[in-house]
Amino acid sequence: EKVDNTMNMNASARRAEMAAGGEVPATSNVHVSSHPLIAHKVTQLRKADLSTREYQQLMKEVSTLVLYEATHQLKLCPTTIETDEDSKKYSRTGQKLVERLGVAPILRGGLGMAEAATEMLPTAQVWHLGIYRDKASLLPVEYYNKLPKKVSVERVFLLDPMPISGSTAVAALDILKAWGSTAGHPFAVELVCLVAKAEAIKLLTECHPDVHLHVGMVDDDEAVPLMPSLGDVGDRLFNTF
Repeated sequence: EKVDNTMNMNASARRAEMAAGGEVPATSNVHVSSHPLIAHKVTQLRKADLSTREYQQLMKEVSTLVLYEATHQLKLCPTTIETDEDSKKYSRTGQKLVERLGVAPILRGGLGMAEAATEMLPTAQVWHLGIYRDKASLLPVEYYNKLPKKVSVERVFLLDPMPISGSTAVAALDILKAWGSTAGHPFAVELVCLVAKAEAIKLLTECHPDVHLHVGMVDDDEAVPLMPSLGDVGDRLFNTF
């Protein structure tokens, strides 16, 4: 069986190759995974015959892998802990996270990534944003916003499993940035996606060039629409076909 050698490239080489092919912008803020497990599990996630439970589990697994890569730049500081070895206590030095973190899933699809995020970052605040694209105007419409009154975080991971046009994610980033600015406490925002269309990535980098975008896989097959290939994420997650 032929092996796709691109899966063994490092992330920067993969990003450069995709940019050269006109797939995604060549910017250091766009991080496209080259991990073979992500490629494998995203392929499984596309299957039409998955049960709701199987779809939920696969989404959690892919989310964990992409979030693992997305958190590689979190800040650390030294710490000292006590260990118990052979009934004796010892002091050990190590590292701990120092940033106050937030997680913001875009409803409904982002909820499928939230469990993985909170298991990985159990002390993170969880916010919820409800945004949909109006069928007539094709513009994003905010219908739910559960942001706290005060900002007390330094970095937020916005969760959107499947940006197609990118307009919904752009609207969510607009909301988060405006909220931080109004509160007088700006914070870093990073967008985490499982699969994204190249045009969505292009729009996101144009509208929010300062935001780091972490993508499990870029869907560049123009012959197959993204929605049917992954399905409506909210419907598949919650069995509401």
